[in-house]
Amino acid sequence: MPLAAINAQPISAHKINPAHAGFILTPDTMEIELIEIRDFLARHPPFEVLPDAVLDHLPGNLSIRYLRRGGAFPPPTSDDRQYLYIIRSGAIEFRGSDGNLCEKLGEGDFYSSDCRLMDIPEDWHALGSEDTLLYLLDCEKLQQLRQNNEDFSRHFSRSLNERLKHAVSTINRAYMQDVSVMGTKVMNIVKRAPVTIAAGSNIKQAAQAMTENKISSIMIMEGDKLVGLLTDSTLRKRCIVEGVPADAPVTSIVKPKVTTIDRHASLFEALMIMTQLQVYHLPVMDGDKLVGIVTSSDLARHQSINAAFLASDIRKAATLDDLVRTSRTLPELQLQLSNASASAFHVGDAVSSITDAITCKLLALAEVELGAPPVPYAWVAGGSQARHEQTSHSDQDNALILADSVAPAHETYFSTLAKRVSDGLSACGYSYCPGNAMATNGQWRQPLRKWRQYFHAWIDQPEPKALMLACIFFDLRTIYGDASLLDGLKQEVLRKTRGNRIFIAYMAANALSRRPPLGFFRNFVLIHDGKHNDTFDIKHRGIIPITDLARVFALSDGLTAVGTVDRLRNAARSGAVSKEMGENLVDAFEYIATIRLQHQAQQIRQGRTIDNYVSPGELSELERTHLKDAFAVIKDMQEALDNRYQLARFR
Repeated sequence: MPLAAINAQPISAHKINPAHAGFILTPDTMEIELIEIRDFLARHPPFEVLPDAVLDHLPGNLSIRYLRRGGAFPPPTSDDRQYLYIIRSGAIEFRGSDGNLCEKLGEGDFYSSDCRLMDIPEDWHALGSEDTLLYLLDCEKLQQLRQNNEDFSRHFSRSLNERLKHAVSTINRAYMQDVSVMGTKVMNIVKRAPVTIAAGSNIKQAAQAMTENKISSIMIMEGDKLVGLLTDSTLRKRCIVEGVPADAPVTSIVKPKVTTIDRHASLFEALMIMTQLQVYHLPVMDGDKLVGIVTSSDLARHQSINAAFLASDIRKAATLDDLVRTSRTLPELQLQLSNASASAFHVGDAVSSITDAITCKLLALAEVELGAPPVPYAWVAGGSQARHEQTSHSDQDNALILADSVAPAHETYFSTLAKRVSDGLSACGYSYCPGNAMATNGQWRQPLRKWRQYFHAWIDQPEPKALMLACIFFDLRTIYGDASLLDGLKQEVLRKTRGNRIFIAYMAANALSRRPPLGFFRNFVLIHDGKHNDTFDIKHRGIIPITDLARVFALSDGLTAVGTVDRLRNAARSGAVSKEMGENLVDAFEYIATIRLQHQAQQIRQGRTIDNYVSPGELSELERTHLKDAFAVIKDMQEALDNRYQLARFR
């Protein structure tokens, strides 16, 4: 049936199979069930990119299966068709022949091996680790959707590695590289000697060797030289589909050039090669010697203990206690990423995404208890969470933007909602904002029209308090709810700030209020307050000065980016700052943030509360030299900004 025909059908329950689902749908409840399915699909990638008209009719083309805990997956079907399986609730575990957990799918994840969109190792077996409800979409219907929706199709064209990051990418992120693999070397996950076959062998012999060894690929050798790589996919496409006889030379169906990777390369490099070249197997070399192979499945196994599972646990949490238990692992996640030499950018991105997930779950739980919101709203975050630059358990910075249709009678609902979420975040380790910049403060729980008044007043009357608030609220990002409430406001604000020389000058002067801890002779200026003697505050004297500069550039040129690095790079492209200075500031920001992460990692190892007070004595001489260079970059840019706007007039 063509997709146009699917779209022409009214929503119906003719594909819903109550017998398999384990429950009975009455005519009245079938319509409700279909709408609920439609809303579920609309919240999860890749279905959220489908047009509304397609989503409206898609539930009528699904079947339902109920898999009891311990049941084999995929479950048997009553026909010979093949399906895409979407996990509605519950969990599916994949284990290798040794019984070890290799992968886990939860709510919103999908399995598409039957539709030939992923290659699952032959020695993997799967079962329901919980009672699981599944939605089934016929592979033919899936193909029709792909042919008619480019964005939807593009999702399925990605490598297995990106698919397995689905749990993280659903946390309001279009793409999230799981950084726990960043510093791990390829050689650390190669578990067996390479399985090879001589170049003179035929296709049948190669296929037999692959079957006997239970592998999805085999390497072809001429003596000690690697000359080809045969995979299951190549066998299907070049031999079976094209009709090449099984007694033909194996070299006749493989490409002569093989992409390889050095044993000392990181898994991040392996992942990037797989993603860019759309390959799933990389022979591992030690110089000219073949030592093994790394596959997309190997990466999946390695990633099964990281942030993706943490995000999955958050999505499945049923109570605040569940979230609290999960949130306790955040410092360990930060330590794991730091140990793997992940960049500060990736650590901040990962930790912020987990915070997003916790916030979204708290809001969802609150809505279940309080009922549907009376009017649309946007829960927005500020500060490091908004910029994707958090470390574990930072302070809260949040607010509520309410639709202008909100009435006084709705105040109780939203004040209660804000308190539930803010208290929940506190229980999960996120401290209340010392400045009370939270949605629990009625000042920051306002309709859109009031927020417009706030921003216009801050821009038109840039007094000290207004500048302080501007630094908080000019970095907002929607976490949950109606994103259009913030999007329209941001566009309006940026139009007003762009080229507004007086306002930008005040913001620049405010940005210069925090100077790097560097004396005239490049010595560190240290704190002597009795509590943090002989240290410097690397956050407020190193990271925030760059964040403030990036914000000035973004507002002056009307740039929509929120993250510091994105703002600096966009500012360099727009001419708000020179390309060289933009690159220097990015490098300085990354280096200072990395030193901060190393400092906090050591505190986590020692079981101490993390802070931002770094002693020069804990740094090597080389680290101190580089850190002074980074501080010097900030100092140079601040002086340049001072001269550009003649800021003495605004102090």
